[in-house]
Amino acid sequence: MSATATVEINRAEINRSNARNSTGPRSDAGKQRSSQNALSHGLTARTAVLPSEDPAAYELHCRQFHNEYQPASPTETQLVQELADTSWRLNRVAALETNLLTLGIATKVSPITNAPSEVQDAMAIVAALESQSKALSNLSMHSQRLSRQFERTVAQLRDLQKTRQKKEKHDLESLVNVIEMHESKGKLYDP
Repeated sequence: MSATATVEINRAEINRSNARNSTGPRSDAGKQRSSQNALSHGLTARTAVLPSEDPAAYELHCRQFHNEYQPASPTETQLVQELADTSWRLNRVAALETNLLTLGIATKVSPITNAPSEVQDAMAIVAALESQSKALSNLSMHSQRLSRQFERTVAQLRDLQKTRQKKEKHDLESLVNVIEMHESKGKLYDP
């Protein structure tokens, strides 16, 4: 048995031992707080709208996407809904970044009384960035993922709609040809 295999076996045993000792939160408050861990930013939540957000604003947001893209099939409707949800989450990223910086400025800065206000403001921003750098980095990663997802979905929707529109145009041209053929024979076309 190699040294690497021995280390992996020991690590696995250590992990199992730690898991047996971890009982999770015990108080009702701790359990409530723990149950909301997945909602820390809501960027990967199953539902697009968080409990703290306005469902009416979300519905308006979705309606605007449906009005813009006017889906004509279930697949197009699904893609438009995905665009709306992704856009909603992207909008949340900007708000979360602002909240993190504001929180960092409010909690980390001790004012320097003899420094000009511009220097104090700059120091506050630097301190906020330093204190929230990990959370900001995490938000940046989610923002990039959501942006790529949005771009792919837009491209997929446009391709699907272009294919549908070409088919509709072809079908219409075929119908016009049939009608013209009937008219050239002096007959009325009756589908």
